Amino acid sequence: MFGATIAVPSIVSLLQSCKDEDRRVWEPELFTEKEAKTVSALVDTILPRTETPGALDVNADIFIDRIVARTYDTEAQKYLQDEIAQFNAGAETIYGEPFFDLDETRRAEILKVAEKKSGKFSPGIWGTSVGEQEPIGFYRSFKSMAIWAYLTSEEIGKNVLAYDPIPGNYDGCVPVSENTMRSSL
Repeated sequence: MFGATIAVPSIVSLLQSCKDEDRRVWEPELFTEKEAKTVSALVDTILPRTETPGALDVNADIFIDRIVARTYDTEAQKYLQDEIAQFNAGAETIYGEPFFDLDETRRAEILKVAEKKSGKFSPGIWGTSVGEQEPIGFYRSFKSMAIWAYLTSEEIGKNVLAYDPIPGNYDGCVPVSENTMRSSL
């Protein structure tokens, strides 16, 4: 509980700091230029702009860079960077170019293959996995992170998901009676 008390304000500040970042002058905190381009291409391919904003519109790639730079330990950062490099190497083996230089059709083909090769998340009950969790691999893990970054952005929360932070009216001055008190067992 103490960890959540410290972590939540940090995550909120990361979300807010990415909202106004100008992509044209963005300098990644952790990723190299090639890694940042790959992350941007991945989030854009996974969550493209349609009638709703895409992942690039809400700076999901910038958020991912910041969250990894500020919350992952050095070993986890290196692991993710190695996975990004391997993902690009796979694209270069198949098409002769890194993922971020491919057209939409070739990117989609690579993601279809990655989707088939990735392990599935085990079903869970109240946050606990049911059964053995198979390794999910880079693509599925990254996709989950991209979706999280997208759905927690202010733009999506306020204007797409119709988020209501306080549903219904709150009246803090309600008299307490025997009918409204919680009974003790």
